[in-house]
Amino acid sequence: MKKVVIVDDEEAGRKLIKEYLSDYTDLILLGEANNGVDAVRIINEYKPDLVFLDVQMPGMTGFDVLTHLEELPQIIFSTAYDQYALKAFEVHAVDYLLKPYTKDRFKVAVQRLEQSTGKNKVRPLAESLLMDTRSHPERILVQSQNKLITIALEDVIRIEAYGDYSKLITADKTYLSNYGISSLEEKLNGSVFIRVHRSYIINLNKVKELNKYTKSYDVTMLNGDVVRVSRGYMDNIKKLMY
Repeated sequence: MKKVVIVDDEEAGRKLIKEYLSDYTDLILLGEANNGVDAVRIINEYKPDLVFLDVQMPGMTGFDVLTHLEELPQIIFSTAYDQYALKAFEVHAVDYLLKPYTKDRFKVAVQRLEQSTGKNKVRPLAESLLMDTRSHPERILVQSQNKLITIALEDVIRIEAYGDYSKLITADKTYLSNYGISSLEEKLNGSVFIRVHRSYIINLNKVKELNKYTKSYDVTMLNGDVVRVSRGYMDNIKKLMY
């Protein structure tokens, strides 16, 4: 059984999807929205497995909606505009229904649900969309067990390189980002997040104290973690001292 939400600014579009859904007893409709703002609220509240998502809507586009979700469901885009098809598949949507579509075409989209490996299919562009919403993003998409969620960057105490990925450490949990530490450094607010080592970035707002040694410093974070400042990044620390 899959929980479903329908998002379309046209009543006729929502009605058609509901009509076609009636043939599938394992797809349970939880709610619907006619704009992007309500879509974010409903999807975050109901945590559906599948969303039929329009692209052009009042308030925000369907792609904008993705950047505000706490968890990413499977997505079937439904729109009258074919110019968004490539972008939809870059997001790894299950399917792209171009209006007007037939019942048989809808059936194909539902069948593709079985071929999808799950919620984590909506990953690559969804994450980059979130990172590109502003010059310095306030939230980031991360892995939490078998799902993707967004967390506030202000809650991140430090960031640690993890191969081609990065670990984001908060007060109560460690999350995995698909971005490497250098990519994160380029995106984050440099007045808050400071690179102190090839493997570490710290949040200055989470620093408890700085201890100087002969040729280096140790930074103690509010959660008790101690991060060594390497020689190559000493200037990043020194320029903060007055």
